[in-house]
Amino acid sequence: MPTRLMDRQEVRRLAEEGAQLVEVLPREEYDDMHLPGALHIWLRELDREATARLDPDRPVVVYCWDWMCDMSPRAAARLEQLGFQQVYDYVPGKADWLAAGLPAEGRTAQALSAGDVAQREVLTCAADQPVDDVLARMRDTGHSVCVVVDDQRVVTGLLRRRDAEAHAGSTAEQALRSGPATVRAHEPLGPLLQRMERARVHTVLVTDPEGRLLGLVDRTSGEQALKQGHAVAA
Repeated sequence: MPTRLMDRQEVRRLAEEGAQLVEVLPREEYDDMHLPGALHIWLRELDREATARLDPDRPVVVYCWDWMCDMSPRAAARLEQLGFQQVYDYVPGKADWLAAGLPAEGRTAQALSAGDVAQREVLTCAADQPVDDVLARMRDTGHSVCVVVDDQRVVTGLLRRRDAEAHAGSTAEQALRSGPATVRAHEPLGPLLQRMERARVHTVLVTDPEGRLLGLVDRTSGEQALKQGHAVAA
């Protein structure tokens, strides 16, 4: 039975150790964007002739789009039928990889995304941290918000300076705003900035699929980067 991979870092490790990555989505989707170095074999064309490009002595990692797509598990089963012994199914698929801001190849891979322009130096704090301490750090660094995270950097809230000032003497937990809006790293920058403008939002958090903080998109910096056609410095 093929091994189910849930961790994108395990996929990276296998690829670095010589595993063959294979995207089994239609050609157009592969051409748009795919994992670095991945080969393309559409599920409908997965037969002995197509797999002649693969080394049967090396591990093969197949993937499709996401958890709901059944093309990769079917491809993994088919590869085993064809005699491949080390077959892995990257279950979360390409959506998981791209959402985490990992490198990609393809004709749209160079388009600016939220992850490209996200500022990595973001002020963070724990929920039990005294508000007075957070305010002091805000003043020292010039930040107007602090992202409340747990010990795994999972976003649990947002603490704005005015809310912190109104809750002096308390903890971040008592002053934070729960459930701040977030986007994934592969979110196209242009449409994102348009939505931010319509909503009169100046910043938005970028997180990976596990909710861990990756950075913060500032609308002004993002618009400048879009005009210049390159990512802003972290």
